[in-house]
Amino acid sequence: MKQQKIAIIGLGYVGLPLARLFATKYSVVGFDIDHKRVDELQKGIDCTLEIEDNVLQSVLLDQNPFGNRQTGLYCSAKDEDIEDANIYIITVPTPVDKHNHPDLSPLYKSSEMVGRALKKDDIVIYESTVYPGVTEEECVPVLENFSGLRFNKDFFVGYSPERINPGDKQHTVEKILKVTSGSTPEIGRIIDDLYKSVITAGTHLAPTIKVAEASKVIENSQRDINIAFMNELAKIFSLMDIDTHDVLKAAGTKWNFLKFKPGLVGGHCIGVDPFYLAQKAQEIGYYSELILAARRLNDSMGAFVASQVVKLMIRNDIKVKGARILNLGITFKENCPDIRNSKAIDVITNLEEYGAEVITFDPWANRKEVADEYGINCYSEISLNDLKEDEKYDVVILTVAHDQFLSINLNQLVKEKGVRYDVKGVLSKENVDKRL
Repeated sequence: MKQQKIAIIGLGYVGLPLARLFATKYSVVGFDIDHKRVDELQKGIDCTLEIEDNVLQSVLLDQNPFGNRQTGLYCSAKDEDIEDANIYIITVPTPVDKHNHPDLSPLYKSSEMVGRALKKDDIVIYESTVYPGVTEEECVPVLENFSGLRFNKDFFVGYSPERINPGDKQHTVEKILKVTSGSTPEIGRIIDDLYKSVITAGTHLAPTIKVAEASKVIENSQRDINIAFMNELAKIFSLMDIDTHDVLKAAGTKWNFLKFKPGLVGGHCIGVDPFYLAQKAQEIGYYSELILAARRLNDSMGAFVASQVVKLMIRNDIKVKGARILNLGITFKENCPDIRNSKAIDVITNLEEYGAEVITFDPWANRKEVADEYGINCYSEISLNDLKEDEKYDVVILTVAHDQFLSINLNQLVKEKGVRYDVKGVLSKENVDKRL
């Protein structure tokens, strides 16, 4: 094959690590519509903290690398800078709308842009999470329409689902086995070889694009269902006044017991992907019972946590209306600045509906992003010591298990009869009144 010139479309949590990795061996242009994001990346700064600045700077170029054979990464917000690529990898988000229906508009728009740049023999690879059939039935017609080229004659496509775990510094992109696929057997092998050249963990070439799409969407659906079972157990054992984590610790002594825990299930994958599979199932005449039941149960946990806190407050003779509650954490997971689809907000809004004043602290979150996304104030640039100097709180809730919170003594933050609630089950039993 001719010299690979790779364009990565979307420079978020998935696209940037992939672009950086490919840039160690290939000429890469990373494209994003967010001009501020592109400017920061070109200065060698990644606000998502997925790539260390010195690592990013080691591959950065100050101009488009296409046209010569050098390696490296150039980030751009200009459509014309991707025109000379021969491999396009699309890593845009695939969210759901307010009705939990798949929103493919980012895929359509990026496919339109790539379609305008497509040339004969180019390959387009999708990494965004979708339901089976989206690549060939939804995206390919857009590519054909905007390029004027014919699928599998003039251009080809593939699908290689992303497996990025935000905030995970051990399972980085090159260390996670990659599923690949192509629109023809030959293209499948070409795409597989491309990823194999940079993914040290190896690859798995799926027989078809639909198989690869399906494999991705069930990964997170499986986790969602298992966590839903844990959350249902937490609700049952709460009524029986049994500590769920003690039960799981005991059950976990069996060699084949799956080690899942109860919790708030948010983020851009587990809290979203099952809706894609359920939607496709409904379109072909099957109403999913288990998948949607798991989603409903997991989405109910924010309200459940709030109700548990209120019950503890009433038991301790704490007036709920006007109570000062400190919520520790707003990101969707620990040690990561990603606030997308955070279910911590469900705990906050439910407590506010009871009339409580909720103060949120998260050293990992961007205060402006939190305000724009959720309309709340998040203290992020102060220390826990600053919080301790204020008047003590009626309630402290550990919602996200950031490392900074693991050694905290909640007694220093709450009033004498205050409530200490641990959503994540990471603090010692002696340091809390209740764990989820």
